[in-house]
Amino acid sequence: MDVSWGTALIAAVVVIALSMIIHRIQHSQPQLNHANFVSAERCAVSIALIEALPESVFFGPHPVFIQSIQSYWAVQERDILPRCIVRPRNAEEVAAAVGILKREYDDCTCQHRVPALFAVRSGGHSPIPGAANIHGGIVIDLQLLNEVVPSEDGSCVVIGTGARWLDVSTILDRKCLAVAGGRNSAVGVGGLTLGGGISFFSPRVGFVCNNILSYEIVLANGTIATASESTNPGLWRALKGGSNNFGIVTRFVARSFPSTDVWSGFLYMTASKAGQVIQAFHSYAQADAGIYDEYAAGPLVCFSYVQKLGIQVIATNLVYTKPEPWPSCWAGFKSIGRLWSTVKVRSLTSATNELAMSSPAGLRQKFITTTVKNDHATLMEIHAAYKEGAQVMRKVRDMVWTLVLQPLSPVMAKKSQPNVLGLDTRTEPLVIVLFTVVWKDVADDELVDRTTRGIIGGIDHYAASKGTADPYRYLNDCDSWQNPFDGYGADNKRFLQEMSRQYDPDGLFQRACVGGFKLDMDNHHA
Repeated sequence: MDVSWGTALIAAVVVIALSMIIHRIQHSQPQLNHANFVSAERCAVSIALIEALPESVFFGPHPVFIQSIQSYWAVQERDILPRCIVRPRNAEEVAAAVGILKREYDDCTCQHRVPALFAVRSGGHSPIPGAANIHGGIVIDLQLLNEVVPSEDGSCVVIGTGARWLDVSTILDRKCLAVAGGRNSAVGVGGLTLGGGISFFSPRVGFVCNNILSYEIVLANGTIATASESTNPGLWRALKGGSNNFGIVTRFVARSFPSTDVWSGFLYMTASKAGQVIQAFHSYAQADAGIYDEYAAGPLVCFSYVQKLGIQVIATNLVYTKPEPWPSCWAGFKSIGRLWSTVKVRSLTSATNELAMSSPAGLRQKFITTTVKNDHATLMEIHAAYKEGAQVMRKVRDMVWTLVLQPLSPVMAKKSQPNVLGLDTRTEPLVIVLFTVVWKDVADDELVDRTTRGIIGGIDHYAASKGTADPYRYLNDCDSWQNPFDGYGADNKRFLQEMSRQYDPDGLFQRACVGGFKLDMDNHHA
């Protein structure tokens, strides 16, 4: 190891961390203009909500309203001001709110108007503006539905949809239990799970959604229903990747299993190691299914350009869901010279907190994704596109531009079926490609959007020409203009549309609920 380079990188990481912490503190309390708050008296639906739920409806500048707005992860969501926030305390209050919104929706459609009425928020961790917020409308904020109750026999856990994964792992760590859950402790349970969800435990038990035994859901007609393998089984399957298209999920029952500490952390390397890292990643993802190690999560290989310092670094996150260091499957990464490492035996909560610290709140954020086959030449082309993006956006102030590669094996994709993701037919390893951007100024929004779209378009064109493209798009990493349901396959998309017609025949969640990704069926509703 080059000691001088190691010292320099450690100093750089400390500077980055401190600058982000300072920036988060400076921007964690945005100055909301009280003149922009929408008056309740001019809105009949908000008056009806106050009458039905007097202790759960809040307007600006009430402290609950301010706290809710300030707790969104991305600045783009904090910039949006709703008319009011409904913070229900139980499923019955969610049902009451949905009933009022449905009546308003019915009145509007009778007048041939289809207004955007409301948004639903779990953790508020999406970077897409309007994903869980709505200008001048109603936000149903589920943060109080945050129960985490393990069963007596340890086989399952009841989880409120407003909980964060930190809430879940903190309780389960003490009982030596775990569920397939988020890898970032700050992420909300609801959004990640309904989008499919990838976990450190996914190589062993499959997608997060595949481990949900039942859902409690408020339907468009204001009734509370259960969806499980034996009750409303079609809806149960549709919710396994179908997002917020069928109602508001208020509670999940997730399968749990024994778990102790994990071995996890980051390996930090210089940008000059990119070729070796990509080769190690490709070899690991291409390994024969006969030596598949279901305890090995990831790896998440991250190539980052830090504009403030003008440097590029590589950070590889490794997690082994047993307290055993350096499993043989990661020999390729172990042999690459590194400058710094945080890998150690730790609790699951500690492992997920480390990923949360790498993406602090209070900044402008963007995700954009695609999926390719695990082809070495394609991965090298993707890395070249990342370097091109760094050059194009090098003047974006306080930008961190990151390429993340993560493997998606056919073995993992087939575990604990059924779902609607459409991956059960895959026979060769895939790679989920994610680009993330963090920046400061709204003036740079257009450049960031144009650049990321162009880079993803170029990658998709290259992969299609080489026969290494795949239509799947991981919903939780998609940008607003991407359509993950097209990547699920025509049969799965039709099935989701059928479930929408059955459980939301008037299209409340397709037409009046903003955020999420819709099912392209506007003409099928009254």
